[in-house]
Amino acid sequence: MSTVNATQLNQLLAEMQRLSAGAQSADAAAAAAPQEGFADLLQASMNKVNEAQSSATEMAAAFERGDAAASLPEVMIALQKASLSFQAMTEVRNQLVNAYQEIMNMPV
Repeated sequence: MSTVNATQLNQLLAEMQRLSAGAQSADAAAAAAPQEGFADLLQASMNKVNEAQSSATEMAAAFERGDAAASLPEVMIALQKASLSFQAMTEVRNQLVNAYQEIMNMPV
């Protein structure tokens, strides 16, 4: 067994106190930072769906104009992504409405 002298013990104690103070300041900073709520997350998701639809529409219009940068496979993929993201968002909305209705129908 190795023996620990007082200097090493003091260094270890000082390091533990420094780490503890750092963790407490990190916790305080996290508590002070604004937290993103569910409504913000939902709004960001709807904005992404809107962006996907706008981008797909623009790509389709560019393909119709004969733009060489917009190929048919890319346009079709963009349109499918936009369609799937819209369907997913619609399903999320439906589930939220169902949950809200169930909560409202609960006896108090």
